[in-house]
Amino acid sequence: MIKILILNGPNLNMLGWREPDIYGNTDFNSFYNSLKEEYKDKINLRYFQSNHEGDIIDKLQQSLLDYDGVILNAGGFTHTSVAIRDAIASIHTPVIEVHISNINAREEFRHTSLIAPVCKGSIIGFGLNGYKLGIEYFLINENGTN
Repeated sequence: MIKILILNGPNLNMLGWREPDIYGNTDFNSFYNSLKEEYKDKINLRYFQSNHEGDIIDKLQQSLLDYDGVILNAGGFTHTSVAIRDAIASIHTPVIEVHISNINAREEFRHTSLIAPVCKGSIIGFGLNGYKLGIEYFLINENGTN
């Protein structure tokens, strides 16, 4: 069974309360529980969220041994963290970048993703369904096909 880590960065623990006009009204734990139920026979799914850059880097490095893929929403670190970019580049575990909102339709400082060039791909602007799209990528490509 394929093992996937969903890794969320700063302020994503506030989903459901934070700017619902941008991020919706669903809290991530409820969404995660529905994902676990939906994919229970197909994947071993784990979730980690942190507001701290070093914790995210540690999880990325641990993923090298523990996971077949990572779905990463780095939040605001997407646009600022060379350290997270370097952590992604240093591991062989494929990482899919996910953003709930369309970062290209928001403030200009959000238009540049430092992590996109070292990720397998990016999914932006599809709400929480972006995480499902990331899971589906890993399921389709579980045998190493691209």
